[in-house]
Amino acid sequence: MRILVASHTYIVDINREKFKILANLEPDIEVTLVVPQRWKPGGVQNKIIETQFYQKGSFKVIPVSNLSQNNQGLLSFGTDLIKVLQNFRPQIIQVEQGSKSIACAQLILLNKLLKLQAKNILFTWWNLPYQLNWPISVLENYNLQHTDGIIAGNLDGAKILRQRGYQGAVKVMPQLGVDETLFRRTGKNADLSRGFGIEPTDFVVGFVGRFVEEKGLLTLAEALAGLKKNSWKWLLVGQGKLRTHLAEKCIEWGISDRIIWVESVSHEEIPPYINLMNCLVLPSQTSYKFKTFTTVGWKEQFGHVLIEAMACHIPVIGSDCGEIPHVIGDAGLLFPEGNAGVLRECLQKLMERQELAADLGDRGYHRAMSNYTNQALAEQLLEFYKELL
Repeated sequence: MRILVASHTYIVDINREKFKILANLEPDIEVTLVVPQRWKPGGVQNKIIETQFYQKGSFKVIPVSNLSQNNQGLLSFGTDLIKVLQNFRPQIIQVEQGSKSIACAQLILLNKLLKLQAKNILFTWWNLPYQLNWPISVLENYNLQHTDGIIAGNLDGAKILRQRGYQGAVKVMPQLGVDETLFRRTGKNADLSRGFGIEPTDFVVGFVGRFVEEKGLLTLAEALAGLKKNSWKWLLVGQGKLRTHLAEKCIEWGISDRIIWVESVSHEEIPPYINLMNCLVLPSQTSYKFKTFTTVGWKEQFGHVLIEAMACHIPVIGSDCGEIPHVIGDAGLLFPEGNAGVLRECLQKLMERQELAADLGDRGYHRAMSNYTNQALAEQLLEFYKELL
């Protein structure tokens, strides 16, 4: 089976693990990742990345010239893509730029013109309803009408494309898995604990991610402010524009002396911080302040940090925003988004009931290992491809 995947996501080596595993699941599988030659991710890594050719066995990464360097929907590839397709002649062509992307239409058209007869697959994260105007509406209609299978990163994303008329096969699974060799239970690092002033009796509440309003950090702060009688610390790993306002609110609510800020940590350095936590909270909230050319609003599309904490046996608490309830299942605690009172009750349960925390930690671990490792995702992908072929 010859599989070609096109996406800017795989300019980063750590994101390729699922496909490296897939290439070795069966003897006749070959995987080629087509990535932009030059890409500027934005955010923390706000510099242009120039990708390099890579090959190991039947797994290959090929940089191809690209016309947009920082817009997912506008990304399209140069004519050197034609030679890649002619030489490889894929049976599966998977484009991970969403249903409204030019790259998706480009690969569908080249598949037809070159008479490859490959199955077209697209990946989407988008999980809020939207309205499109011409010409974007025409572009999406073309992509959906000529797609043989869709991989949606969440259940809402799958439902939305059904509502928009797509009738073909759909698989719901995240784009990236958790690396269980990196995210694993190690116990609390004594030096880190000492450096942060964490006492053995402190219950460490954790958050990893962007410090922005839609991540629900003010709700979590308010919940913790009502638990001053308990011995706890709040460990925040990440960065973002909400930090100043959040710090001011923590002073106002009398909890600033319990806050631990950790910024500028790479993804590979996160596990020791997660292992300091007694629980991880993802209190995301739906927001309609976020706008792009084609969509309005944001709600949690997956919550990757949840499966990283679960892989470390750390119990998780999440809001009911977006995909969070489906990621956690019965392996954690849930509260209505924006409801500090119910979140406070969830925190108090874990602080006071060690057996519940241990049980949820074990359940989360087994759920992550069964469903969300790169090995598990590679196996799910192969099964989906076989259904389409």
